[in-house]
Amino acid sequence: MEKRIGIVGIVVQDLSSADRVNTVLHEHADLIVGRMGIPYRERGVSVISLIVDGTNDEISAMTGKLGRISAVKVKSMISKIDR
Repeated sequence: MEKRIGIVGIVVQDLSSADRVNTVLHEHADLIVGRMGIPYRERGVSVISLIVDGTNDEISAMTGKLGRISAVKVKSMISKIDR
């Protein structure tokens, strides 16, 4: 399968889930090109944006694991351009 570049947005609504999110991201560190995390203290959430480079299956596996964590919302956009 061809690798694709994408963007993954993660909102951690309960900060007690942050350790589990970081564990999943560490397990898939080879896919992550860049990461920016912002704690939004006024709203009690953290927002993480990722730039990823991998196959559709690899990226889907990571976002699927993240989406199964309680109080975590995940959205992704994957390019259609194969490189």
